[in-house]
Amino acid sequence: MSLIEKIQETKSFLEAKGLTAPEFGLILGSGLGELADEVENAIVIDYADIPNWGQSTVVGHAGKLVYGDLAGKKVLALQGRFHYYEGNPMEVVTFPVRVMKALGCHSIIVTNAAGGIGYGPGTLMMINDHINMIGTNPLIGENLDEFGPRFPDMSDAYSKDYRAKAKEIADSIGVKVEEGVYLGVSGPTYETPAEIRAYQTMGASAVGMSTVPEVIVAVHSGMKVLGISAITNYAAGFQSSLNHEEVVEVTTRIKEDFKGLVKAILAGL
Repeated sequence: MSLIEKIQETKSFLEAKGLTAPEFGLILGSGLGELADEVENAIVIDYADIPNWGQSTVVGHAGKLVYGDLAGKKVLALQGRFHYYEGNPMEVVTFPVRVMKALGCHSIIVTNAAGGIGYGPGTLMMINDHINMIGTNPLIGENLDEFGPRFPDMSDAYSKDYRAKAKEIADSIGVKVEEGVYLGVSGPTYETPAEIRAYQTMGASAVGMSTVPEVIVAVHSGMKVLGISAITNYAAGFQSSLNHEEVVEVTTRIKEDFKGLVKAILAGL
């Protein structure tokens, strides 16, 4: 089955379940999936039940698709994403974004937990650009002309309009938000101190193991993107050691601000 056929099959399955005309896709990173619990009139589907869908194996990722109303918008939320480091091909990592577009989403809000290079734990950082150090690109291979051009322009990947509006909204509700460049790596190891020094020189503000592939595919598909990183730890070399438990613990601490911010942004966009 071709990728287009898989997308159509999955779209048809989800529409038959009642998932019609979503406006915003939400991709919720490690420890941030709780926001989907606040979706009203929710239709919840386990990833395991969706044809052609991947499986999330990471602690802090629930593995459910949630559709319904949030802050006055129709949303399609991913509680858990698929990572390249789990052994997933890029087609699987980015498949949910393709399906979001096929169902009608015009925009996505993509979130992640990231290591801070310029910012410390507990910071919420709006992504204004990214650097792809994953070592591959999800658009390699035959171009899906139905979605977008062979050579998509990435110069406004993280919508300037959305960022300006989100900053206004954050100020109005008293949530402090920084802004910076997200650098995506393949993982699953955390970076070495030497790598972090190199990334700092390159202009990265935060580093993580996701987001970049989904954003590339979203931009290729003509979707507008807003990206938010929850900085959960200092990157290697800035603190003595790194572990995933700390990532989940810090996201738990800042999730109320995070949830409030995303809901306010949704209401205002």
